[in-house]
Amino acid sequence: MSAARPDRVPTTLVTGPSAEARERAIHAQLQLSDLHQTSARAAIILEGLAPGNSPLDTLPEHLLFARIAPGCLCCTGNLVLRVTLNRMLRQRPDRLFIGVARSEHLDQLRSWLQAEPYDQLLRLTANLIS
Repeated sequence: MSAARPDRVPTTLVTGPSAEARERAIHAQLQLSDLHQTSARAAIILEGLAPGNSPLDTLPEHLLFARIAPGCLCCTGNLVLRVTLNRMLRQRPDRLFIGVARSEHLDQLRSWLQAEPYDQLLRLTANLIS
């Protein structure tokens, strides 16, 4: 049994009924972890449009943030997610959240993130359901 690689980025898939709920859940996790206050770098990839008033709008600049167009991330959005994820990972975040608009294919997305090359870069945590 191999030991967990410490250099892999802890990654949480976030689901919920609305963009606002997902963004509140991510914001709460950032508050709990103090990542928003320290120099640690968290990265957030959100699928879909912003709600009118997002708690993530107030995040400090050292947190990496990207929105991608809505669509099934493991099907139609695979290329867009791959490009965005690769750009984020080049900046070596300490933590990564991926907000998913639809949870129907969450297991497929999780499987894709556990395959090469991401299996060496990411350490998937339990899903966060808002």
